[in-house]
Amino acid sequence: MIKAIIVDDEPAVARIISHFVEKERLPIEIVGIAQNGIEALELIRNKDVQLVFLDIHMPFMDGFKVIENQPDKSYIIITAHDSFEYAQQALRLGAKDIILKPIEYKQLMKSIARAIGWNFTDNPTLNAILEYINKYYQEKIDLTLLSNIFYISPSQISRLFNKYMDTNTISYIHEVRIKKAIELLKDENFGIKEVAEKVGYGSLNNFYKYFKLNTGVTPAVYIQGNK
Repeated sequence: MIKAIIVDDEPAVARIISHFVEKERLPIEIVGIAQNGIEALELIRNKDVQLVFLDIHMPFMDGFKVIENQPDKSYIIITAHDSFEYAQQALRLGAKDIILKPIEYKQLMKSIARAIGWNFTDNPTLNAILEYINKYYQEKIDLTLLSNIFYISPSQISRLFNKYMDTNTISYIHEVRIKKAIELLKDENFGIKEVAEKVGYGSLNNFYKYFKLNTGVTPAVYIQGNK
């Protein structure tokens, strides 16, 4: 069971998220609710939290500061502000996804799927495919390979990704690779070219392309912004 907290100064947000988690019997246990960043940090430190539903604008300490203090958790950002700058900053800090208020059921479910990965969906085949991608992301993966491994047609795989993940298969693979790259770039022992190779990009140009597509910045700008 994944331990989670909800951090938002609007009580209705916590009720909505808790309701959907319980309704869908997700493998998530809500172990606390905080109304500001300071309370959030206390819960994260004391409750062995893995997943955080996090508002940006809160009293005493904003959501970005929370992530900076506890960067090793999975964060789903919840905000009323449809701002590219907010999204860019959240992704730079390692947030798994961003959803807008008012929270919609479908949007929340897909965000949770992205955050907790292959343990989420009620489709065993897709769960197995997600697990494979997350384990072997650095290798060459395409629809033909997945089709041969899991005995399902490429078109069926595409439909599963569109239905459950709200993206296509190849985009998901790049998303996984770039998230792994972000983790490696935080380690100053690795250069950009080395990171690109470690996450499966033989071409540095492709790495730059998909890194910027997923984060809004180049790897070099990302590194500079996190120093």
